Amino acid sequence: MQLTLGPLQYFWRRDDVFKFYRAAAQWPLDTIYLGETVCSKRRELGTRDWIALANELAESGREIVLSSLALLEAESDLSALTRLVENGHLRVEANDMSAVQLLRDRKLPFIGGPSLNVYNHVALRLLCADGMQRLVLGIELGRELLQEFKDSGEPLPEFETIAWGRLPLAYSARCYTARALDLAKDDCGFRCIDYPDGLPLKTRESRPFLTINGIQIQSNEHCDLAPDIAELHAAGVQLLRLYPQTNDMESVVARFREAIDSGRPPQRIGKESGYWHGQAGMERLPGSGAADPVQAVISPQ
Repeated sequence: MQLTLGPLQYFWRRDDVFKFYRAAAQWPLDTIYLGETVCSKRRELGTRDWIALANELAESGREIVLSSLALLEAESDLSALTRLVENGHLRVEANDMSAVQLLRDRKLPFIGGPSLNVYNHVALRLLCADGMQRLVLGIELGRELLQEFKDSGEPLPEFETIAWGRLPLAYSARCYTARALDLAKDDCGFRCIDYPDGLPLKTRESRPFLTINGIQIQSNEHCDLAPDIAELHAAGVQLLRLYPQTNDMESVVARFREAIDSGRPPQRIGKESGYWHGQAGMERLPGSGAADPVQAVISPQ
C-alpha cells in the first residue's frame, strides 16, 4: 500500500508551510497533495506559490498533486481554479464539480477528492468516464460501500481513504472561527492562523465535541485506521491518506510505514474509526485507549 500526505487543512504561516513540506519530501511518502482546500481568503500562499512549491517538491521523486477548494464562492475562486487546472503537468485533486468540469473539458485525468459526493456505482462510473483515475473516499464511506463498488462490475479507479487526522465533516459559506470570536467573516482578521490545529468546540456541558477550522467543521479526535491496514488492503484500498498536523507528523508517517512494511498492526491511538466499520464516526473501537506514552503523536489542542 502507498502512503499519501493529504492537503493542509489549516492556515499556517508561509515560512511554516515551506519548512513543513521541505521536511515532508524526505519522509517515506509516495504522494504529497498541495493546495488550499478550505478557504480562499487564506493567502499566505497564492495559487502560483502552491504550483511553484509543487514543482520544487516534484524533484524529490514523490508524486505531487495539486488540490482544489471544496467550496467556491466567487469568480476569483474560479479563476484561481483555472490556473491550478492549467498548471501544465501535475494531476489535480478535484474537490468540487467545478473542478471536474474544467478538467473534463480539457481531457485531463484527475483525482476525485473526499468532498465529491460519490455514494453509488453510477456516480463512480460517470466520474471515471470524465477522467477520474483515483477516488479519495468520503469520510463516511466504509467497507460496505466499497464492496458494492467492487460488486458492480464497473471499471474501478484507485481507492484512497483517510487513515489519519481530524475528519473534514462539513463546509459552510459562513466562517465558524470568525463567529466564535465575534467577528464578521469579511473582517475576520485571518484569526484561524492562531489555531494551527483548529479551535476545539465543546458542548454546553463542557464535553469535547468538534473542531472549528474556518468555514470547515472537523471531528474532535483523530481518525486512526493504522490497526486496520490489512483489512483496508483486502477491501481494495490502495492508498492511505494522512492529514498534516503541527505536532510530530514525521512520527505519524513512520508509524504507518512501519505497519505497512512489517504487516504488524499497531495499537490504535486515534480515537475515531467508526465510519470504516459502518458505525458512528466518533465510535471508539477496541484498542483506542491512547495511553500516555503515545499521546505525543497526537496534536495537542
